[in-house]
Amino acid sequence: MRVRNAVVTLGSLAALFVTGCSATATPGTGVVYAPDRVVSVGTNLNRVILNAQSADRLGIVTKPVRRLAGSGVSVVPISSVLYDKDGGTWVYTTVAAFTYLRAAVALGPVDNDLWELTSGPAPGTEVVTIGGAELLGAELGVEGE
Repeated sequence: MRVRNAVVTLGSLAALFVTGCSATATPGTGVVYAPDRVVSVGTNLNRVILNAQSADRLGIVTKPVRRLAGSGVSVVPISSVLYDKDGGTWVYTTVAAFTYLRAAVALGPVDNDLWELTSGPAPGTEVVTIGGAELLGAELGVEGE
């Protein structure tokens, strides 16, 4: 009985190991993919359009701009705020499925992990909280590449 349990346990561990290896060995895992399209929408602004696979590989996560109860102040997670090379502050908003547009923001004080917006997207607007730096690189390019 002990031998049978050991074989079953080892077999289960081997299956988990092989599954884990195939997931990490998938071609392109961890590589930032170029967007499907970058479409100009005005002076120095572009829509970054991904496909579902690229968005998944980048790990794009969004959360809505919130209005704090009581104060009425609009806030975004700190992780959503990006800086450009000139020190401008931005967030990426979701304008359609897998389509992102950089929006300028003016920032107030930080409270815990939330940054007050003195100007920027309206409450309810989805902003990118994970993957924004990759979108910025895809939109503006990476110096030296």
